[in-house]
Amino acid sequence: MPGISSLLAILTPFEQEKFFPGDLYDQIRALAPDFALIDPTDRSAAEVNAEIARRNPEVVLACWQTQALPQPLPDRLRYVCYVTGSVRRLVTRQQIEAGLLVSNWANIISRTVAECALFHTLACLRRDRHWQLTIHHEQGWRDDWEKVGSLFERRVGVHGYGSVAREFLKLIAPFDCSVSVFAPDFDAKAAAATGAKPAASLESLFAYNDVIVELAPLIDATRGTVTEKHFRLIRPSGVFVNVARAAITDEDALLRVAKEGHIQVGLDVFVQEPMPVESGWRGLRNVSLTPHIAGPTLDRYVDAGRHALRNLRHYAAGEPLDMPVTPAGYDAAT
Repeated sequence: MPGISSLLAILTPFEQEKFFPGDLYDQIRALAPDFALIDPTDRSAAEVNAEIARRNPEVVLACWQTQALPQPLPDRLRYVCYVTGSVRRLVTRQQIEAGLLVSNWANIISRTVAECALFHTLACLRRDRHWQLTIHHEQGWRDDWEKVGSLFERRVGVHGYGSVAREFLKLIAPFDCSVSVFAPDFDAKAAAATGAKPAASLESLFAYNDVIVELAPLIDATRGTVTEKHFRLIRPSGVFVNVARAAITDEDALLRVAKEGHIQVGLDVFVQEPMPVESGWRGLRNVSLTPHIAGPTLDRYVDAGRHALRNLRHYAAGEPLDMPVTPAGYDAAT
């Protein structure tokens, strides 16, 4: 019969408060007659896993501070509802193939990542970093103001066509841009409503557009594929933004090109995080930086919490999960 016999939540107080504010947590508690909460703060993985094995729940609700689940999994466990991103450290691909149901925040966070891409795009075009240094530290004013640009009617190239790229296209729609996309899975027919067209190659994407936004997934096929050759194809005053993964690019090559000062760069991701104090990225006038915060802002953690609650209800009703983790999705996760 539908329903959840036992639900074990593994959440820190912070995760509980931010992902399930208001009555969301009480709604989750009400889904199972046998409900328990484990706070993994200051507890080892062995301690938590011993408790999981002892309780042998049907459903586990997990979050960032949850470590790898016990192996083998408890024999009653049917569904792992992970509130946040990659589930690679929790379960194996083989367990999903064998029928374990798994969900995460999927594309619920795509709009906030796309928003960050738009932020960096506008910051680069408007030369925000230059003005921060000029006004705050150099007591200057409008020197080089004529180099400032607008996003309206620009040529924008997007590398990748996942959920973040699609959300980004929605956000820039009011700017009446000419958009081209390079991605193996780009469906030109389905994207016709956005006005986006396929780029013939990655090289043409970089050479043709005023703004290039990196939104491809980090998989074997994309790792290290954006090289110095591509960066040098960017036209003077052009913009390159990366809110995906740094390892898609040759980061050292990008830094070399950025230091020449001819292009604007916006980055939220780096090969080494946190960024070393001596990093060459620090202090450049033409580079907009954020510390890997393109994902959900704290006020939007609730989006992931609501998505988890919806999926728990789907499971309890015997209905298909919304955007479950598939073996292919597991492979694409980082």
